[in-house]
Amino acid sequence: MPKQENDKLRSHDWFGKEGKDGFLYRSWIKNQGYPAHQFKGKPVIGICNTWSEVTPCNGHFRELAQVVKNGVYEAGGFPLEFPVMSLGETLIRPTAMLYRNLASMSVEESIRGNPFDAIVLLTGCDKTTPSLVMGAASCDLPTIVIPGGPMLNGRFQGKVIGSGTDTWRFADDLKTGKMTPEEFEEAESCMSRSIGHCSTMGTASTMAVMVEALGLTLPGASAIPAADSRKRVLAHMSGMRAVEMAKEKMNISQVLTREAFENAIMMNAAVGGSTNLVLHLLAIAGRIGVDLSLEDFDKIGSKMPFLLNLMPSGKYLMEDFYYAGGLPAVIKEMAQFLNNDAITVNGKSLVDNSKGAKIWNDDVIASSENPILREGGIAVVKGNLCENGAVIKPSAASPHLMQHKGKAVVFETIEDYHARIDDPNLEIDETSVMVLKNVGPKGYPGMPEVGNMQLPKKLLEKGITDMVRISDARMSGTAYGTVFLHASPESAVGGNLGLVQNGDEIEVDVPNRKVHLHVTDEELAERRKNWKPLDLGYDRGYTQLYINTVMQADKGADLDFLVGKSGHEVKRESH
Repeated sequence: MPKQENDKLRSHDWFGKEGKDGFLYRSWIKNQGYPAHQFKGKPVIGICNTWSEVTPCNGHFRELAQVVKNGVYEAGGFPLEFPVMSLGETLIRPTAMLYRNLASMSVEESIRGNPFDAIVLLTGCDKTTPSLVMGAASCDLPTIVIPGGPMLNGRFQGKVIGSGTDTWRFADDLKTGKMTPEEFEEAESCMSRSIGHCSTMGTASTMAVMVEALGLTLPGASAIPAADSRKRVLAHMSGMRAVEMAKEKMNISQVLTREAFENAIMMNAAVGGSTNLVLHLLAIAGRIGVDLSLEDFDKIGSKMPFLLNLMPSGKYLMEDFYYAGGLPAVIKEMAQFLNNDAITVNGKSLVDNSKGAKIWNDDVIASSENPILREGGIAVVKGNLCENGAVIKPSAASPHLMQHKGKAVVFETIEDYHARIDDPNLEIDETSVMVLKNVGPKGYPGMPEVGNMQLPKKLLEKGITDMVRISDARMSGTAYGTVFLHASPESAVGGNLGLVQNGDEIEVDVPNRKVHLHVTDEELAERRKNWKPLDLGYDRGYTQLYINTVMQADKGADLDFLVGKSGHEVKRESH
């Protein structure tokens, strides 16, 4: 590569330097056996790997990273793999969401401080996707994402089962005696029978759809199963494309425009994606500097047709989605709504990339002319119980509960809920509204996925399968029910949710976007005089930093000092 082109590469400030500094940078990289011609003057591609044995969803990323490297080498680049904190939703306590922002800081500083010209993000389990994209957005270098892919369909007792969604059903069946402990244990390995993340349209799959809809992946990336050889092909081609993006200086900010975020909201509605998308998309927008609000999710997405018959809002799984045509087929059906001037990492728009797509199974992917629901997406409700908003996913809720009035049954903490929910003396029936406090960003802390509270055993035994539930928590994207989430301001900072008492009447009205606590302002003011925040018991470390600086759910629950990108310039030399 001619010297004038070398000077245009960011990595030239490391490997192309003269004198002592250049000597040190080149000398130490050579101790791994790299000859100078392999890295000097070539685009250096950072491969951000979230492989970890405590993140089972991403357990195949060692091999996937090597495939990416092969693609980088073929295109004339030099790959350098680096690790960051990996967030496995299935094992980490108290909740992976507590550490999303910490992981994003690790990604941001790892990218900024090293000689990368472009970045490849290996994402899979729920929070690995938003945390990596948030960190990369803060640095604004050329960036491409490779979703790790869903597991193959689960199989149990001759039936197809989906990770997460069927877990809730099995847990209810075990509680009521419909399932034996032995069957429950057997179902564990039947559900998780291959590499990959959740096989339903849970948060991991939603995040994969999100990055493809944002334009950060090659076409069709989101639905390819992790075990499918075509996932490796995509990884190879993504490595090649990263080199081209480095030469073109196609920074992530050129892809993450306002129009791209609108596309992601509309596509999430079309596939029945997780409510967690709201928090993550708001946080990413905050990092890149795009003006996005909670209201946009309702205004832009709630009138979109719902097209994908996948759990938890349908009956199929991600493997079936891929065979039926994947996201390109849905994009083609949604083309009339999408912004066609938003480019993707290959330089073309979503619509242009999907022109040749076909629906191969219309029971899995419906057409826009004959959708599963005329209006899908996420509804944002407001009222005196959540003045800054709460969210609900109508496609996973019960139609008869979308307008409902009932008496509150209040649980002050998640521990209080677990202690009392199956007490036969608990005063609760199917008309009640379950309220869970102190599980928001600050109150838990970390905002866990406990909003879809399991129903009392005595009501499950009566055949009741859904009730209205309200909290400041999140819920798993694999979950379902008439569940109002992300209530803001949260109870732990003095939101009115924290003032609700047993027996208060609560009215929900999703069609009119309202949720109302039938208690007078005067009574709430009296209750507030006696309100005290919980002692969370944290006085040091990252968790204390998180509690002191985390924003509310309607702002994406990012740390306030991380909003706004700071770029990729290193302000001081190391030598």
